[in-house]
Amino acid sequence: MKAFMDDNFVLNNKTAEKLYHQYAKDLPIIDYHCHLSPQEIYENTQFENITKVWLYGDHYKWRAMRANGIEEKYVTGDGSDYDKFMAWAKTVPMLIGNPLYHWTHLELKRYFGVEETLNENTAPAIWEKVNKLLNSGEWNVRDFIVKSGVEVVCTTDDPTDSLEYHEKIKADSSFDVKVLPSFRPDKGLEINRDTFVGWVAKLADVSGITIDSYDAFLKALEQRIEFFHEIGGRVSDHALDTMMYEEATEEEVAEIFAKGIKNEKVSLEEEKKYKSFTLTFLGKQYHKRGWAMQYHINAHRNNNTRMFNNLGPDTGYDSMNDSLLAQPLVKLLDSLDQADALPKTILYSLNPRDNVTISTIIGSFQGGGVPGKMQFGTAWWFNDTKLGMIDQMEKLADNGVFSRFIGMLTDSRSFLSYTRHEYFRRIMCNLIGEWVENGEYPNDEETLAKIVQNISYYNAKEYFGF
Repeated sequence: MKAFMDDNFVLNNKTAEKLYHQYAKDLPIIDYHCHLSPQEIYENTQFENITKVWLYGDHYKWRAMRANGIEEKYVTGDGSDYDKFMAWAKTVPMLIGNPLYHWTHLELKRYFGVEETLNENTAPAIWEKVNKLLNSGEWNVRDFIVKSGVEVVCTTDDPTDSLEYHEKIKADSSFDVKVLPSFRPDKGLEINRDTFVGWVAKLADVSGITIDSYDAFLKALEQRIEFFHEIGGRVSDHALDTMMYEEATEEEVAEIFAKGIKNEKVSLEEEKKYKSFTLTFLGKQYHKRGWAMQYHINAHRNNNTRMFNNLGPDTGYDSMNDSLLAQPLVKLLDSLDQADALPKTILYSLNPRDNVTISTIIGSFQGGGVPGKMQFGTAWWFNDTKLGMIDQMEKLADNGVFSRFIGMLTDSRSFLSYTRHEYFRRIMCNLIGEWVENGEYPNDEETLAKIVQNISYYNAKEYFGF
């Protein structure tokens, strides 16, 4: 029997052990999609206790705690930080088979040297040990980033953001890690949401452009894209919970936009036309600047109306969506390709049913001499598990060029999440090791080492060109 989480954790053959320890383990990290706070990075925030760095904002943990019968008081409520930590310690032993069990102990072990497993009995001593380290001045926000070997962090930013903290970080010569913005214009696409009119007004304010027409709206978006580019942004991100596409002329969309800024609801057909034309415009802008474009598809958000009214979004009440994506996604990508303006693109679906679909769609739009121009993004959110990662990688290998895969990202709000890169690299090395040990690929160490290193780090470095 193997020891729990030993040096060869999830490495189940000798080839995997060699590939991970000799070639993947110590490579730097390019975290090209996350939800970290640039303000906290700039200010080098010190967390008073482990609850603040570990449980605040972590809806993965919140969902598990609720399922374990923990009262909301000790999840997002007014319970003390110590009581919330103890509630999490009560939950952790119940999580057999859940990646949260692995992530919890990787984080405790890698950052704080905690070898014990977390439970109600060990929790008080772990609380004291970790909090002492957090208050030592050696484990502030930047320490988690630097000691994890991170080279680049791409935060997720609204087009109306001032990016003041990105500029301040860039000017800080004491911090070598690149912290770059990602352009996420979701609020400008959701024309039927109550937030649309207010967001357009804010866009007008930050751009200095009077937005009284769709043409002016597009000019304002382009100006903000250029601003992000000047700060160092090279990535966009779109939450497309339901994929849609409908051909439209700019004149048609201008009329639809005019309704939207008057707070009038538009029809589903009109919404499709508005989103399709606007996404095509944005894609062309990304292509023009050499950016990578990310589509996160098929999330079903805010399922629980009562809890949404109490707590708001991103609090653990989302799930997979099952809308069909093949036809509208292909039409959108094809509209850009026909204009010779398809940017580097990364596609994710929250529903693993779509894995084969996406892995074949990307093959239809590769080319231009760009290795892996079209990417099937790493297993996302509910799929960010051992089995989910394996399924995504196997489907990509089945239908594409796995060796050009740009690998892992954290997609996290926690500064302790960089151990997920270790988790991914171990699983990836084990998968490749199994293929070799089964005689499905030659035991060519030089080639295998290159593949492993490229997926872990070099492919992303080349792909984004940060």
